[in-house]
Amino acid sequence: MLKIVVCVSGGGTNLQAIIDGIDQGKITNTKISGVICNNAGAYALTRAKEHDIPAICISPKDYTDRAEFNKAFLEKVNELTPDLIVLAGFLVNIPAEMVESYANRIINIHPSLIPSFCGKGYYGLKVHEGALARGVKVTGATVHFVDDGTDTGPIILQKAVNVEEDDTPQTLQRRVMEQAEWQILPQAIDLIANGRVSVTDGKVKIINV
Repeated sequence: MLKIVVCVSGGGTNLQAIIDGIDQGKITNTKISGVICNNAGAYALTRAKEHDIPAICISPKDYTDRAEFNKAFLEKVNELTPDLIVLAGFLVNIPAEMVESYANRIINIHPSLIPSFCGKGYYGLKVHEGALARGVKVTGATVHFVDDGTDTGPIILQKAVNVEEDDTPQTLQRRVMEQAEWQILPQAIDLIANGRVSVTDGKVKIINV
């Protein structure tokens, strides 16, 4: 059984997709052992509690500096003993010590087709604003392992989404979530839970059964 910790910052729509995926049998051999959020007012915490999932708020604002926060954050993650950490809209930089300790055991969902519209400064609506400003015809989402860079880890899954002429950042964000994020994040977790993902030389191979 794969024990996962889901880290979120906002409404938790990707968290809900994971919860639904487990309930519907799309994600197998997996249990959410806890949800960690950096925002006390985030609806993601309510989603977790409604499903009897332990939910913890750890905010950088509650600590004197980032080093103290990083220590408390890593301690809480370690207490939950996850096999996999899932960053599902988590807008906090992951401590380098955590990346090292959980190498190839942290995954992130990013709302673009990496390497486009990713890296420093590209998060939330800013990703979709960038896509529309550039006039791309196709965007999408990417699930990747987390390394010591920003959106630079090995890519696990990607799914494309068409951009419509009348799109706003908000409508495009919604379509990318519905057509890509909520599909490939549960799929990636299921693949990992069933031993079907390997990483060699910085590239992911999906093992067929």
